[in-house]
Amino acid sequence: MIDDLRMFFRYFSGLRRFLRQPLTLEDCRRRILHQLQDRNESFLRIVERGIYGNPRSPYAKLLKHAGIDFTTVAALVRREGLEATLDRLYDAGVYVTFEEFKGRRPVHRSGLNFTVRPADFDNPLLARDYEMRTGGSRGVGTRIIVDFDLLTHEAAYHCLSIECLGLAGRPVAIWYGVPPVVSGLKHLLRSAKIDQRIERWFSLSPLVVRPKTLKYFVFTKYALYGSRLFGKPLPNPEYTPLENAHEVALWLAAKSREGSPAELHTNPSSGVRVCLVAKEHGLDISGTFFRFNSEPYTPGKAKIVAESGSRAAAQYSMGEIGNIGMACGTSAALDDIHLLTDKLAVIQREKQIQNSTVRVDALLYTTLLPSCPKLLLNVESDDYGKVERRKCNCLWGDLGFEQHIENIRSYDKLTSEGMTFFGSELISLVEDVLPSRFGGHATDYQFLEEEEDGLPRVNIVVSPRAGAIDEERLILTILDRLGSSLVLKSMMAERWREGRTLRVIRREPFASGAAKILPLHILRKP
Repeated sequence: MIDDLRMFFRYFSGLRRFLRQPLTLEDCRRRILHQLQDRNESFLRIVERGIYGNPRSPYAKLLKHAGIDFTTVAALVRREGLEATLDRLYDAGVYVTFEEFKGRRPVHRSGLNFTVRPADFDNPLLARDYEMRTGGSRGVGTRIIVDFDLLTHEAAYHCLSIECLGLAGRPVAIWYGVPPVVSGLKHLLRSAKIDQRIERWFSLSPLVVRPKTLKYFVFTKYALYGSRLFGKPLPNPEYTPLENAHEVALWLAAKSREGSPAELHTNPSSGVRVCLVAKEHGLDISGTFFRFNSEPYTPGKAKIVAESGSRAAAQYSMGEIGNIGMACGTSAALDDIHLLTDKLAVIQREKQIQNSTVRVDALLYTTLLPSCPKLLLNVESDDYGKVERRKCNCLWGDLGFEQHIENIRSYDKLTSEGMTFFGSELISLVEDVLPSRFGGHATDYQFLEEEEDGLPRVNIVVSPRAGAIDEERLILTILDRLGSSLVLKSMMAERWREGRTLRVIRREPFASGAAKILPLHILRKP
């Protein structure tokens, strides 16, 4: 309770200062360039104060076990560079796996074992202005702490992205939920910081008073009230669940009709729903620009966006650390993203997926900003992708952001009856193979994993919008496709056939807490 009261006080006093000190485009350039040039020293300051100065830190235990003191780390960074130092630390056992970071497994290195909680990775240097939760795409949302310094830095990214993509002056709306999910309010505050007006807040969740969400209700209401008081009014949230996507489409169509096509910030699954419902209702949303976040922007989704006469760009972020990358302004690739190397460092290591022969180049992140909610040092995300260093002619390239990442995917897996498949395989099935053979669109199919009477079950969820479907042929198509690449997979597919493990369910696919429709949804029963 005392911590909450302190957080309320900092939030109430900080909001006024935050909103009354807007950033110009030149302010944003200077801020980002300074941090980019200072990245090595910023890393060392964080390590010295947040890790070596915090004996309870999991990283401090790993470094001590490896026999590496701060003087050694500093010498390595100045002699060999940041990424080379992180490679050396990894080889010495200084890293955290995704399961460890989530507190699902104890940290285990040769001669060292200790348990961890997600809160153990909270950044001790953070001011803690307010508390939110991630969307919980892969389970229960993770608690994160955010302060206005981080929002200011991310507002600078947002301002430069608008400039890079040529979006200045467009009417803007967002389609994100209200707190405790972090996306919506953070986006509104970032926009207010750069004097970008958001016209509509279509909210995927209602703003209601409940005992467990009371403090988030108060935080949100104060932000709305304070924004008016301090001269930067934010729009009230309008409850717009996924089934009411036509309301978003109506607003976009009105803007297109007025000759000022809008910009909509949401995730790709929700954006695709808007495009589909616009087509179903004969609404012209051409010229709309979608700013996507939080899940892969794939060719299947891009096809639907293009058919509506719209365009889109993807960003890359994680709830625990915020923005990771911004869309390139000159690339033709769907998800060519500039990694924000002023804020983080990334290395890759080959990882063998559990219970599989599949290997991927896993991404490991290290935070370089003292205002990131979590302090990361070689922390494995559950993502992989193609990382390369190259120059380009967009604004981000001109600023010196030369590290690009493409084809970002999760290596989350579907395992049942001993059969394991991965994100890229599932995406290909639900977004390309099944819609092309059976009708429907990229968000009309989804794998659902659950347990029934102690036995694993895998269902393929098919939206009623896909029309009449030969369910037996659908199942055979999936099994043939999944079993076509390797002998082992063929054997396991045959086991699914024999056990009739795969079933068809006709309903709308499940959405995550952040309203994302993922290729795989794991249903947790109480």
